[in-house]
Amino acid sequence: MSKQVMLSTIDNPHSPFDNFQAWYAYDISSGHHTSEYLARIVTNSYDLSDAVYDYIIEQAIDEIVKENISGIYIKVIKEVND
Repeated sequence: MSKQVMLSTIDNPHSPFDNFQAWYAYDISSGHHTSEYLARIVTNSYDLSDAVYDYIIEQAIDEIVKENISGIYIKVIKEVND
């Protein structure tokens, strides 16, 4: 069993895993722009393997949640059967 992680906000009633479109629409309409914030933190490279990129994303999410000056960000975890 492995896990997937995403960054979300405490006020978003939608799951970014189960209904990304509704989650994203709420996030944008609330002015959070969470995906864009995460994208500014993470440096992407097509030379990275999926596993390394997933690790980098999770590290960035952990850093955002740790700093969390506004108090709105949360790390959402979904267990996945391999």
